[in-house]
Amino acid sequence: MKEKEMDKKDLLNEFEKELIKNGISRRDALKLMGLGTASAALLNPIESKASEAKASDVKAKVVIVGGGLSGISTAARLMNSLSNPDVTVIEPSDVSVSYQPGNTFIGAGVYEKKDVMYNLKDFIPQGVKLIKDKAIEFDPENNSLTISSGEKITYDFLVVAAGLTLDFGKIKGLEELGDTYTMDEKSKIKELFDGTGVSTVYNTDAAVYTWKNMQATIEEAKKGKKLNAIFSHPDTAIKCGGAPKKMMYLMDARLNEAGKEVRANVDMTFYPNSTKLFSVKEYADAIQKQYEDRNMKWKFAHNLKEVDIKNKIATFENFWDEKGDWDPDLQEYDLVRKTKKVEVNFDFLHVAPPMKAPDEIGKSSIGSGKGWVPVNKETLQHVKYKNIFSLGDIAAVPLGKTGGSVRKQYKVVVDNLISAMEGKELKAKYDGYTVCPIITGIGTVMLAEFDWSMKPTPSFPLDPTKERYIWWLLKAYILKPMTQYGMLSGRA
Repeated sequence: MKEKEMDKKDLLNEFEKELIKNGISRRDALKLMGLGTASAALLNPIESKASEAKASDVKAKVVIVGGGLSGISTAARLMNSLSNPDVTVIEPSDVSVSYQPGNTFIGAGVYEKKDVMYNLKDFIPQGVKLIKDKAIEFDPENNSLTISSGEKITYDFLVVAAGLTLDFGKIKGLEELGDTYTMDEKSKIKELFDGTGVSTVYNTDAAVYTWKNMQATIEEAKKGKKLNAIFSHPDTAIKCGGAPKKMMYLMDARLNEAGKEVRANVDMTFYPNSTKLFSVKEYADAIQKQYEDRNMKWKFAHNLKEVDIKNKIATFENFWDEKGDWDPDLQEYDLVRKTKKVEVNFDFLHVAPPMKAPDEIGKSSIGSGKGWVPVNKETLQHVKYKNIFSLGDIAAVPLGKTGGSVRKQYKVVVDNLISAMEGKELKAKYDGYTVCPIITGIGTVMLAEFDWSMKPTPSFPLDPTKERYIWWLLKAYILKPMTQYGMLSGRA
């Protein structure tokens, strides 16, 4: 059922045809997308021109903790922007730059694991020093950190881009997974997810089992069995908050491919901890209408607390507020939080686990009471240590745990880092831009873009609440090479 890959020529022709159909020229699309040299060349080698970075002669030792998309993009842009760079990346994983947004496609059989796997050694910018280890202690007062080998590393400026961990330990029944990274290959992942109906796309290996579990559910539905598929969303900040909804849409599409009667045999319900289907009203309204049209249900204010794998029971904590005592000073009633346990039988369960910063960072002196790295949400400079910056999933900003956000953030970090090195005012500002391509089916995507205003901020002159094939082309075929050849080169 894996969708046939398009070659470059076919992709360009198809994308251009869709652009014209929607009244957008390819040149305008590239401009609106802000594509850099490498990714623009991939899509339009004739029209793209190399953009030369304005080199700064300032000299300082920059250490970047984390060699994923955020860290390597930052390192590459620094190398492009400094005439005499001294950049070190600390990263233990050989596959840290792998394309994590592709996990949703793995979970629905559109991609295979090999389609998202990249080797870090192929993307380390020339001239950057790589330390294959993990930063475990931080001493910001003395501009140093310690790696797991015991060696101390000093710096003039520090960039924290270490991503986050999946906190499975908070879910009873899944504690054995503990703190898990997206690219972890833990032996327990197969045991807990393969063939059990319990699934997640937040780990790449688990995404492979998600597709197996989805196929098994479809086969059972073909036999006429009435089944229950449920999808959770946690009470913490998470990367790609749309992923649970995407998996629900994709399962709906795969079931319908097998036949309307097959789809009718599977009850599908989303159990988010939140009280909204999306944080931006316009997109929430569109998603609600799509859910209603597809007979996809939802129950708000449910937080997954336990998974009984053997008996296939998920236990949620349902919460609501009730009116309490009258407060004469505030002239209003207190609100009292009430909770109850709700047990739900499942045949297929997609878990979006709680997430947090790695403890060695979140609980350190550069972390915060809430665990993330506290930064000014616009300059991305640490609120206490002015020679530290942070971006990506680990940064404590209200929005921004997506690859599309990183594409805006890393340029702000580099510009402000160089300004700080030069003793100048930090003028670059992150505006909260976030993009979430909501996959609504095999061949359709709603491109949800927004910023601090919490209003749609579309890059293209098209209704952003509409599902479109053109955004499927963008999500399925263009964003991956744009990331690989554009962001990881520091130019997109």
